[in-house]
Amino acid sequence: PPPPSNMAALSKSIPHSCYEIGHTWHPSCFIAYLHITQGALEEAFKIYGTLYLIAAILRRRKLEYYVYRLLPEILQSTSFLGANGSLFIAFFCILRKILGKFYFWSAGFGAALPASYVAILIERKSRRGLLTIYMANLATETLFRMGVSRGIIKPIRHGEVLLFCITAALYMFFFRCKDGLKGFAFSALKFIVGKEEIPSHSLIPEVVYAKVEKQLKGHDGVSKKMKIVALTKKLMDVVCRHGPRHRCCKHYEDNCISYCIKGFIRMFSVGYLIQCCLRIPSAFRHLFTKPSQLLSLLYNKENFQLGAFLGSFVSIYKGTSCLLRWMRNLDDELHAIIAGSLAGVSMMFYKSTTISMYLASKLVETLYFKGIEAGKCPYFPHADSVIYAVSTAICFQAAVMEVQTLRPSYWKFLLRLTKGRFAIMNRRVLDVFGTDASRNFRDFIPKLDPRYTVVPPELPAAFS
Repeated sequence: PPPPSNMAALSKSIPHSCYEIGHTWHPSCFIAYLHITQGALEEAFKIYGTLYLIAAILRRRKLEYYVYRLLPEILQSTSFLGANGSLFIAFFCILRKILGKFYFWSAGFGAALPASYVAILIERKSRRGLLTIYMANLATETLFRMGVSRGIIKPIRHGEVLLFCITAALYMFFFRCKDGLKGFAFSALKFIVGKEEIPSHSLIPEVVYAKVEKQLKGHDGVSKKMKIVALTKKLMDVVCRHGPRHRCCKHYEDNCISYCIKGFIRMFSVGYLIQCCLRIPSAFRHLFTKPSQLLSLLYNKENFQLGAFLGSFVSIYKGTSCLLRWMRNLDDELHAIIAGSLAGVSMMFYKSTTISMYLASKLVETLYFKGIEAGKCPYFPHADSVIYAVSTAICFQAAVMEVQTLRPSYWKFLLRLTKGRFAIMNRRVLDVFGTDASRNFRDFIPKLDPRYTVVPPELPAAFS
């Protein structure tokens, strides 16, 4: 018979046991729980042990941190992630015992919601916000893909670029405004576009020109071996200093043209090096088997794409800002909206739904907290924990009922956390709910022990 409509499927149920659908590798709920717990804790310790150690080295932590704080923090985060995985299978079985059957929502969302809420309470408060933003971003993307698969939503061509343009426009506006951004967001944008675009930039022309003149005079006493280098630098300084620069522009050491070119070269180099560093671990795995891959590391297409994205973003933003200062003969924070939106087009070089969604989520968080500070938005205690739990439950619902709508990298993460057991659920039975749950698992048929099954394995699934 044809699959039921989505609304009809929500109210239907199937009589199968948790062994027949969930822990198909073992009929005992407790043994299955132990298997998942062991695998989740093991993988979580590897993930957080490596992550926290690298972070401690990069932040140049003192010896006291390594002795007294590193291990407790690793164990706390390991417990959080391990609990998230183990409690899911526990509530999966508990809900089946309570309800006596499986509903569309109970196998995924229903089991993951309490499991995720309890798990996030184990994690440190300082990390809950970041985890919430990540999972809310992932859940939004998953819901969008669910809507597309059902024909409810029609995807917009280059939609991620459009979203990034809007997000960049608002971010740059807040960056230009006094007390608009704080903390990491402000520091990151200051590094990317430079302090020259901040209205409170303290350097004045006289001070900077004095510094440059001093540097140029210092070249007179260089040795003959450095004469060519000194002349080249002097020539570059002269070229950069002389040229069109509006009186409102604060890049006193450069004219507007060299200001944009330098910005492109700097951030292109940063983007190129970042992508190279991300590919180094995978390249070293094949160091002895395929040495030629080390050369391909330098010439990889993605290296240049990320470099072009960051470089063009900065140059377009700076160029547009300078142009608007020339056209309007003033420096205005509103220029950042136009410059930011045009600079967002640079994502055409490096399209990423993940980056667009994450930045949009962080922007919503920023706007919400600004609303709280202004007294226009209510403050909800434990909102981060609730949002995390709901977002994670949505992703688990997709992982159980329609894996094709879940971000592939997150699905691989779930497989790693469960030692591959998430892939051996009996999704053929879940096909009756109309989500095509077994699309990516057509060849898998679990070998069930008939002594512990409610429905004989050879019979097709049907609604109870």
